[in-house]
Amino acid sequence: MSLKGKKVLLGICGGIAAYKIPILVRLLTKQGAEVRCVLTPEAQRFVSPLVLSTLSGFPALSSYTSEKEGAEVWNSHVELGLWADVFLIAPLTAGTLSKMAVGLSDNLLLATYLSARCPVLVAPAMDLDMYAHPSVKRNIEVLFGDGVKVIPAQTGSLASGLEGQGRMPEPEHLFELVRGSLVEANLKGLKVLVNAGPTYEPIDPVRFIGNHSSGKMGLELASEAARRGAEVYFVHGPMHLKLPEGLFARVVAVQTAEQMNEACREIFTFCDAAILSAAVADFRPAELQTKKIKKELDFRSIALEPTADVLAGLGQIKNSKQILVGFALETDQPEQNALKKLEKKNLDWIVLNQPGPETGFGSDTNRATLISRNGEKRDSGLVSKSDLAALILDAVFS
Repeated sequence: MSLKGKKVLLGICGGIAAYKIPILVRLLTKQGAEVRCVLTPEAQRFVSPLVLSTLSGFPALSSYTSEKEGAEVWNSHVELGLWADVFLIAPLTAGTLSKMAVGLSDNLLLATYLSARCPVLVAPAMDLDMYAHPSVKRNIEVLFGDGVKVIPAQTGSLASGLEGQGRMPEPEHLFELVRGSLVEANLKGLKVLVNAGPTYEPIDPVRFIGNHSSGKMGLELASEAARRGAEVYFVHGPMHLKLPEGLFARVVAVQTAEQMNEACREIFTFCDAAILSAAVADFRPAELQTKKIKKELDFRSIALEPTADVLAGLGQIKNSKQILVGFALETDQPEQNALKKLEKKNLDWIVLNQPGPETGFGSDTNRATLISRNGEKRDSGLVSKSDLAALILDAVFS
């Protein structure tokens, strides 16, 4: 989903994790968001205002006034608070947390917080003993009560050299949470199954039959559904993509078509909808060799047998209240063949992919036609896979 036109305000406190915030600014601006940064005076010791200004395109502010063309300019905390669609404070130090809890306003960031009318998210980051201190826990509870979304600190290596809870989530995780806060939660209460990626069908202990599916489309669908409030169950084949932390209700990693089929059938029994974008192998070796096949054996042929048709299997067991969406990649009579697949497999929607130089496995863009059982048809044009995921969910759940 594009963030074009969305206004994101970042508050940065004086913690070591502040050095990661330029990465977050870059992620947000690449998706079209307008980003402005407000720093506490101490934060400037950990991250450069010049870097933040360069990446965001707006001055990074740390005081009520700044100099412009030789004149003093007022930086209005009220205007900043009203400007934002979402306000994320990360890293949130113990000191700023305590001031927020009692409504203290002794710098621009805190005054902006008290003026904000948008959703506010905070990511506390501090050493493990500070994070576990009763006063910090008490202050976090106060923020919860004030309607602030508190992002739990992660466990890992800390700047002190200790190991424990207190790390700020990585910029990619914060990006997903910010993006999720800007999406209408219109799928809240729904359980949605999404599958993605290829399957690998073993020939011997070191070789397999597979395909070039990256899983990008399925991951975008699962992430967008979760951001809209759905309880997402994500089943994926072998992928090299980093999964967002804490976004999905359950993640199941599989290798083969049979494993994919078993996982999807089990989960689909309690789901409201399933969107199957995985590129499941159609065939597997009829016999698995227990030892590596030697080249000297002149092994020229492999007997194959069909794998389980995951999509058709769900179509057979789905009830009248469940929604089933499938994907089709067609080169010959694409729409006609997609319609046959929709009917034969008892689908509610089918997403017809059309291969091209800017689409297909591994690409960041796609071009698709969405076709419903009722004959509705929507063409996406060439769009990012993120935007296509949003279009698919808009169509399926409208």
